[in-house]
Amino acid sequence: MPDSLTTTAPRRLNPVPHTRVTFHAGFWAERTRVNREVTIPTQFQRLEEEGFIEVLDVDLPPKPLVRPINEYGLSMQMFFDSDFGKWIEAASYSLATHPDPAIEAKIDFLVEKLDHAQLADGYLNSWFIRRDPEKRWTNLRDWHEMYSMGHLVEGAVAYFQATGKRRFLDVMIRCVDHIASRFGREPGKLRGYDAHEEIELALVKLFRATGEPRFLDLARYFIDERGTQDPHFFDEEARIHPGGKPFNFGTYEYSQSHRPVREQDQVVGHAVRAMYLYSAMADLAAEDGDTALKAALDKLWKHLTGRQLYVTGGMGPAVENEGFTRAFDLPNETAYAETCAAVSLVFWAHRMAAIDLDARYADHMELALHNGALSGVSLAGDRYFYENPLESHGQHRRWLWHYCPCCPTNLARLVASLGGYIASHDDENVAIHLYAASTIDFDVAGRALRLTQQTAYPWDGDIRITVGAPEPVPATLWLRIPGWCRKAAVTVNGESADVAGATRKGYCGINRRWEEGDEIRLALDMPVERLRAHPDVGMDADRVALRRGPVVYCVEETDNPAPPQHMRLLGEAAEVRDAPDLLGGVVTLAVPATIDQTADWRDTLYRPEPAETVRGTLTAIPYFAWANREPGAMQVWLRAGR
Repeated sequence: MPDSLTTTAPRRLNPVPHTRVTFHAGFWAERTRVNREVTIPTQFQRLEEEGFIEVLDVDLPPKPLVRPINEYGLSMQMFFDSDFGKWIEAASYSLATHPDPAIEAKIDFLVEKLDHAQLADGYLNSWFIRRDPEKRWTNLRDWHEMYSMGHLVEGAVAYFQATGKRRFLDVMIRCVDHIASRFGREPGKLRGYDAHEEIELALVKLFRATGEPRFLDLARYFIDERGTQDPHFFDEEARIHPGGKPFNFGTYEYSQSHRPVREQDQVVGHAVRAMYLYSAMADLAAEDGDTALKAALDKLWKHLTGRQLYVTGGMGPAVENEGFTRAFDLPNETAYAETCAAVSLVFWAHRMAAIDLDARYADHMELALHNGALSGVSLAGDRYFYENPLESHGQHRRWLWHYCPCCPTNLARLVASLGGYIASHDDENVAIHLYAASTIDFDVAGRALRLTQQTAYPWDGDIRITVGAPEPVPATLWLRIPGWCRKAAVTVNGESADVAGATRKGYCGINRRWEEGDEIRLALDMPVERLRAHPDVGMDADRVALRRGPVVYCVEETDNPAPPQHMRLLGEAAEVRDAPDLLGGVVTLAVPATIDQTADWRDTLYRPEPAETVRGTLTAIPYFAWANREPGAMQVWLRAGR
């Protein structure tokens, strides 16, 4: 046997920096190229064209609002700083692997404006500095000052790590120190927190970048304080600052502040806020070894994945709260499933995999990444979805820009940093979470280890991993066996490994001294699956969804002889077809089906007789690639054959 087994999977692994991962020709090499060459540059162009950057000119009189203040006292301009932060973060990740003087100059341009706008006490929010300075810190429930500051912090950390330039980092450290001077449990401070979580995880990033414990302490305060006060902090805030608008969401579940975080066991409220909070909780659990936080996260994870998650990895069915409603409420045509929510699920899942090497986390990271998140940007890289429905009659079209462009910049920063989600390690273990044609450089207890993946994944389940090691590296290599895979085989230098016996929590562990030229072959069986929903998901009764490997499929009218709503799958096997010239190169599915005929119905709306049918073939494409051609109907959940 080529391997010996470790008894348990490791805990608390460190992600490999994205700068140490290089994508080769293939699926993610193309997506990251488009993100770098098209998405990031055109997003800055849109920020200029739509007047976003003008809000940073704090010395000039305010111009008319891009979007008027609504009945709740909100304007999207209040949150524009967050988009600058996310764009800088995305651009910085790209700079770290592909230097670009023009992009770097654009970042410096924004940093100059932000530095100039910052007040002497460190406060930085362009809206309030320019329009309502007397109202700062008076409505954390609705106005999200720390949310925007948090995204600026993340951008500053990424830019510092990419270039070594400290100016933006120092600006945001002054801002964070200002926050710390205003919020906390000490006398004279506000015992508050932002209703839109984000600053918490940004502070952990700042701590890890600088090593300054005060930033971790502040993150810990915001997480521990949330939902603990009676009367509620936001009620007290409204009492102290009267004249504000009524709370339009009616419940503090909306901001996950209804209970202390360690007592929460169901995902509720605004989906993106929830995912940001849980990501920060996972960061803190990792830093502190906080078992109570981890236990709460396990309960929340179980509730999300067992009751509230779309088959695509999207979440949040309702436009009213951009989030969760009741268990099993997963409508298709009206699905909100915000792109940001799927992106932030990737963030949370990645962090959970770091503190507990369990394939269920990486499985959902992969699901959201390949489907619910990636569907949010066009194949060309310059048009977007805010909402990601699972059914359409042709009315859903991608937009060039949006008055609330949180999703484009969020997805851009995820794709630009994708290499950091591939693998993790410590001094004794190396784990591969995602499979992609790539080279990964590890430092394992001071020894260099290079793993090169050759694969056509996600279209094919065959992965070849070759080892580069100037000197032997003793370590356990953990290979994720995806939950969708029913049969897997592993060989090391041609000798078969005992996959079943070597697998812990969905990862196959092989312990040996890895040497130059070692070769691991992983074969993941990748059949076409017909998924069925829980009976309580009534809208999907008698329907199936098609999945092959990590990719969920849909049916678009343009590929078929009728709208998908007129088609019913037969029980015969699907044919897998390579389509290198379709939608940038995909794998399609051809499935026998019947097609309802409508010509003889004429003006009849109801009748006793069922529709006549003819036999045909249904063509399905990857869900992430829909709405890149002419308008037409689309469906993920398809009627099952009789």
